Amino acid sequence: MAQVDVRINGRPYRIACDDGEEGHVTELAAYVDRRVTELVTKLGQVGDARLLVLASLLIADELGEAYAALDAREQGAEGNGHGDSEAAATIETLAQRIEAIAGRLGSP
Repeated sequence: MAQVDVRINGRPYRIACDDGEEGHVTELAAYVDRRVTELVTKLGQVGDARLLVLASLLIADELGEAYAALDAREQGAEGNGHGDSEAAATIETLAQRIEAIAGRLGSP
């Protein structure tokens, strides 16, 4: 079992992972760190636990929307051939929802 040292919000974390997955875990941690940094820019340092919860919720929302966009695209490709424009609209809506969620979650 391998271990990777990553930094999120300036704090070090040692993460265990399967051998050969070190690069992938490092990339995932970098993505989380970018999302946390975005929240810090908007909200300030509101505590590591809160920042990680907020970032997790935003990432979970992104994932859910990505699955929805993929489903819509697949259904559009099967049905009417308008899957690409529907996916683009869904992605735009996703971006707007993420910003709105970040704003709401940052309010105490």
